[in-house]
Amino acid sequence: MEQRVSLITLGVADLERSTRFYEVLGWKRVESPDGVIAFDLIGQTLGLYPRMALAAELGVAEADLGTGAVTLAHNLRSRRSVKELMASAEAAGARIVKPPQEVFWGGFHGYFADPDGHIWEIAHNPFSALRTDGAFRWNGY
Repeated sequence: MEQRVSLITLGVADLERSTRFYEVLGWKRVESPDGVIAFDLIGQTLGLYPRMALAAELGVAEADLGTGAVTLAHNLRSRRSVKELMASAEAAGARIVKPPQEVFWGGFHGYFADPDGHIWEIAHNPFSALRTDGAFRWNGY
């Protein structure tokens, strides 16, 4: 298995509501089959898929999917950008889980939950500068 993630799929309760949420944050949809909403990222794609359909595809009860203990991270180039994006997310309907603040390791971050409760970390890591195209690498490039 190659060391990469190609697609992140979020099971959502209301496909239109979740799509609107990410579009309000400025993301652009790409063409995809009916029932799936896709947003191309840098080297990956985020997919939104009805939770009920995801459970059926997996052959499990919808309740068995749970929410898990997973976070998605979005790194930015500055602390100010973290504050701005957190405010935009809240205006789009996100629930702020942890307001932007200093982190013990020297960074600056906050957490929000999207309309389905998926947790996003919004962070600035001064030790891992983003590439000009926005790509992230743990210890920088």
